[in-house]
Amino acid sequence: MSGVTLHPVDSGMMSHIGYDPASKTLTILFNSGKRYDYDDVPQEVYERFLAASSQGSFFRNEIDECYSYHQVKGRR
Repeated sequence: MSGVTLHPVDSGMMSHIGYDPASKTLTILFNSGKRYDYDDVPQEVYERFLAASSQGSFFRNEIDECYSYHQVKGRR
């Protein structure tokens, strides 16, 4: 994740999101303290996610169960 800028979001579900265009990896830091990386996410999807009026709704509708993912870090 080196070089990835994490952007704070105003969401009851997550605190930050970031994106690595070289690997097409979307990083989400959830309010639970867990971090997940989502694979092969197009940059356009990340840009729409960042600009969404509700990142939680966008996540549920456009990302969750649409891309493979793995947990990177557990609870703080």
